[in-house]
Amino acid sequence: MTQGNTDAAEASTGASAYERAGVSIDAGHRAVALMKGAVARTHTPAVLGGIGGFGGLFRAAFGELADPVLVASTDGVGTKTKVAVRTGRFAGLGADIVNHCVNDILVQGARPLFFLDYVAMGRLLPERVAEVVTGAARACEALGVALLGGETAEMPGVYVEGELDIVGTIVGVVDRPRLIDGSRIEVGDAVIALPSTGLHTNGYSLARMALDKLDWTEASADLGGERLEDLLTVPHRAYLGAFDALLAADVDIRGMAHITGGGLIDNPPRVFPNGVGMRVDTSSWTVPPLFDLIVRRAGVERSEAFRALNMGVGFLFIVPGAQREEALTTLRTAGESPWVIGEMVTGSGVTLAEAP
Repeated sequence: MTQGNTDAAEASTGASAYERAGVSIDAGHRAVALMKGAVARTHTPAVLGGIGGFGGLFRAAFGELADPVLVASTDGVGTKTKVAVRTGRFAGLGADIVNHCVNDILVQGARPLFFLDYVAMGRLLPERVAEVVTGAARACEALGVALLGGETAEMPGVYVEGELDIVGTIVGVVDRPRLIDGSRIEVGDAVIALPSTGLHTNGYSLARMALDKLDWTEASADLGGERLEDLLTVPHRAYLGAFDALLAADVDIRGMAHITGGGLIDNPPRVFPNGVGMRVDTSSWTVPPLFDLIVRRAGVERSEAFRALNMGVGFLFIVPGAQREEALTTLRTAGESPWVIGEMVTGSGVTLAEAP
C-alpha cells in the first residue's frame, strides 16, 4: 500500500492528523490515568492541589531550620533502558532514577522533598509508562518524597520505536549549619562503605558490550547460579536510611560519596579538601561475580574497571577514626552490611591498594 493510501485509510477511520504524525493524545491521557493512584499516594500535606496542573505546588515550610538551603539534582538511568527493553522489565527503572537522585543530594546532607520525572518514547505505550512511573512512585513513597509532577513525551523520529528515555529531578533541603561539603575531612578519618545492589545506573554500555552474546535467561555458574536478566535489572538502592541511623547515633559524618559514573576513582575526590586523599584497600571486600564477568569478557584494565563500574560499592561515609567502630555497629544494627574500605591520607585523589 502506498503512503497516500495509508493516510487515506487512517483518515477514513477517524484518526486525527496528529495521530497520523505518530502522536496519540489519548494514549497520554491513558498513561496518566494508569499511574494516578500511585502518584497520589506520595503526596504529603505539603503538596497543594492534585495531579494534572500545569505545575506542581509544594508548600515550603522550613520553620525548624535556621537557614534552609535547597539542594537539587537531575540525572538519568543511561542505557539501562536498553536492558529493560531486552528483558521486558520496566518497573525497576522508576526506582532507579528516584534512588539515584536521592543519593546524589544526600551526599550534601540534604533530605529529599519532591521529585519530577520525564519519560519519553517514539510511540507512547501507556502501560509501559505507567509501569515506570508507578515504580518511581513506590520508591518515592518508601522515602517520604512527593512525586510532584512530570512529563510523558511522545516524539516519533527522535526516539527509536520500542525504546525509551528516563530522567529525574530531585529537590531537597538541608539546614546550612548541617551542610556536609567535605571541608572537615582530615587525614586519619575512616572510610566506611556500603554495598551496591549491582551496576545501579552506570556502566551499562560496557556491560551490554561484554554480555550481549550470552544467554541472559540461563542460570550461570560464573554468577553463582544467578541469571543475567535478574542481576542486570536489580534497582539502584537508596542510602537515606543508613544516613539517618548515623545521625541518630551522633556519628560525625564529615563527607560522603555516591559511587556512580566514574566509580571509586572519580567520585570520592569531589568532596576532598586540598591536601587530603583516600587510600582504598581493594582486598577489603569481594567484588561480586557480575563485575568480574564484565571485566573479563570486555578485557578491561583494572584501573578502567574501577572508573567505569562501582565494583560492588554503592556509597561511602567518611567519619573520624575514633568513631569507626561506633559507625560500623550503628549501620549493622540498622540492617546494613558495612565495612572499612580505607582511610584518608595525605595527598590527593584515590589510591587503590591491597593491605599488606
